[in-house]
Amino acid sequence: MELKEHFTGKIFNLISETADELGLECYVVGGYVRDIFLNRPSKDIDVVVVGSGIEIAEAFGKKLGRGAHVSVFKNFGTAQVKYHDVEVEFVGARKESYSHDSRKPVVENGTLEDDQNRRDFTINALAVCLNKARFGELVDPFGGLDDLKERTIRTPLDPDITFSDDPLRMMRCIRFATQLNFFIEDETFDALSRNRERIKIISRERIADELNKILLSPVPSKGFVDLDRCGLLELIFPELVALQGVEVRNGRGHKDNFYHTLEVVDNIAKVTDNLWLRWATLLHDIGKPRTKRWDPRVGWTFHNHNFIGEKMIPEIFRKMKLPMNEKMKYVQKLVGLHMRPIVIADEEVTDSAVRRLLFEAGDDIDDLMLLCEADITSKNEVRKQRFLDNFKLVRQKLKDLEEKDRIRNFQPPVDGAEIMKVFNLQPCREIGSLKSSIKDAILDGIIPNEHDAAFEFMLKKAKQMGLEPVNQ
Repeated sequence: MELKEHFTGKIFNLISETADELGLECYVVGGYVRDIFLNRPSKDIDVVVVGSGIEIAEAFGKKLGRGAHVSVFKNFGTAQVKYHDVEVEFVGARKESYSHDSRKPVVENGTLEDDQNRRDFTINALAVCLNKARFGELVDPFGGLDDLKERTIRTPLDPDITFSDDPLRMMRCIRFATQLNFFIEDETFDALSRNRERIKIISRERIADELNKILLSPVPSKGFVDLDRCGLLELIFPELVALQGVEVRNGRGHKDNFYHTLEVVDNIAKVTDNLWLRWATLLHDIGKPRTKRWDPRVGWTFHNHNFIGEKMIPEIFRKMKLPMNEKMKYVQKLVGLHMRPIVIADEEVTDSAVRRLLFEAGDDIDDLMLLCEADITSKNEVRKQRFLDNFKLVRQKLKDLEEKDRIRNFQPPVDGAEIMKVFNLQPCREIGSLKSSIKDAILDGIIPNEHDAAFEFMLKKAKQMGLEPVNQ
């Protein structure tokens, strides 16, 4: 591969020109170089300068002229230049040293070699020179190019030092292996296990950020299996680890809910990039360990695991510093409802059951159906096909009833204010009872979702309760 070809164009020519004018060694490093070899286009460019990163950024910004926006971060010795849809980050080459209780390093000026030594993985330590005399020359002191070809994640220096210095790198190690479908080199993996307790000094937000990236990978299970194998998962997500294991009694076992969950997550990853739907899938059976019971007649049961799981979500989100807003409520809702379509599909698919499902799921019905279809992991192909065929029926019924009854997010056509006016009532229990009766009658298909039919039904119900209309 002729590397020079990837560094043509205005941006790189001007950086090269600026560096030579200032007499500074200048290199593109890290992800941008790695992604050239992986054929993954990137617009974020990291530039290391042996000297002042801020000085070259300001001079480069002036050369670009109008449309260039320079941001200087003096405390960190870095600067960023934004130009249209490209971002270039400039930093002076540095060497770092760490204290045991912090991932914030003590930084001093250094050489390119020092800067490459402090990188997390060999594949991220590749550098390409931009100075005119050596333009396009690759500097690869740790065999990062070979590791890219071998699809291997390895640290440039002793992995125990790399991970102990900055324990977030342990999460990044597994995240890169998952995103790129790479292997973690044996010594590097063993160091993950040895240093796992160090993860406790990392903020929950940083850990959640890496978990999100693992969940958004093409095959997320790979990351969760690696996290489990090295012992990190137990420390950052014990509720997921609690799903593991198979208990057998009187010759009757149950499936391993940990591996079942990962299979369902991989299934959902094939059909959607929605992060929160992937979270709902990861957590759909999280209530099973707390609801596991032995029944001598039927074997192992997990009754109401969906409702218990739904109640567990806020605490998990709070602990992991995930958003406590409508995203959490969405995950809760899907976890709470995920058994409903399966129950409907397992029995006769009635209009009433589908109407109620549509009413409760509202706009999230399509996501709920995707989750439920992903949840069918039976090894019995006949049973699996029966469920999938029944789900097709449920989907068709949903479509037909939606068109006919407009149930999704519906509000009963006769509201509380109208009931109070007709019967001259103050707020009371009877109003709630009448509203519920109207809603149930519509969902059960007794009356259509229309005002006049609902009004007539209300008058009949009210009469049974001893209420007579005052204003009609």
